[in-house]
Amino acid sequence: MHRRFLAPLLAKLAGSLAAQAPPSPPPPPSAPAAPAPPSMAGFALTGTATIGSQYIFRGLTQTDGKPTVQAELDLVHPSGFYLSTSLSNITWFTDQNAGVASAPTALASPAAVGAPYVPNKVNSAGVELDLFGGYKWGFAKDWTLEIGLYRYLYPGTYDNLGAYRNPATTEAYLGLSYAWASLKYSQVISANTFGVNNSGGTSYMDLSLVIPLGESGWTVLLHGGKTTYVTKANPGYFFNGSRVTGDKSLFSYTDHKLGLAKEIKGTILTLAATQADTKSRAADNDVTVYENAMGRNIGQGRVTLTITKAF
Repeated sequence: MHRRFLAPLLAKLAGSLAAQAPPSPPPPPSAPAAPAPPSMAGFALTGTATIGSQYIFRGLTQTDGKPTVQAELDLVHPSGFYLSTSLSNITWFTDQNAGVASAPTALASPAAVGAPYVPNKVNSAGVELDLFGGYKWGFAKDWTLEIGLYRYLYPGTYDNLGAYRNPATTEAYLGLSYAWASLKYSQVISANTFGVNNSGGTSYMDLSLVIPLGESGWTVLLHGGKTTYVTKANPGYFFNGSRVTGDKSLFSYTDHKLGLAKEIKGTILTLAATQADTKSRAADNDVTVYENAMGRNIGQGRVTLTITKAF
């Protein structure tokens, strides 16, 4: 669900690797110059393709631990403006438990739960399509200020949502980076956050370090993040049939990552361990929070391998 920081990470990683690589010998006089990236109206066009053992977003698996295929296109202007789009497979939305832990029912086909779900209606969402753009200002040596908007879209069928909402979400973000360290604050400006009803104002604070290990070509990745949902009642979700067992603050959590990346002939291999202190269930131990219909918490501890190729 809910950005992928793959493109900013790759940009920083590639920049760090390029900066610390030993200078190459000059080509022979007859060697052609490397072609410049294609451009559109002055914007350079670049992209990446990624395969991974799973898709992790802010510490949460978006594919229930299963493999992912992703692609991204970026338009970058010399002035600092940029516009990007990315695509990935997902399962997290319809994997959610529309029932309770003692009687799990996937949101993909929740009719068996009864009201507020209706018979013969389903939900489907197997793709995440992101659109984001903004402006980066290099205001001093190694310092960059960034501002932008991020739109998460999940094309699909939403005919039986009950206590949920369409997961489409819009965030505004502000970031500050220095060399290999970055701090970014994002806040949801849409009415709902990744399908949680009436959850506008949810925020995410992200501190990331991309540390090159000398001239080895290896890079250490460190990250800490905090997701904060505004404390509001959500009786449609947290009512267990007899009482309300929580509110939206149960969706708040912190996540951490420790990873190691290696660039090999233009391909970046990354192995990362993530940990998210996501709650599985509410106070009654039956209404689920981050526990899906298969009984698995989509956060907690995970290890992910990704292979990314830039083009």
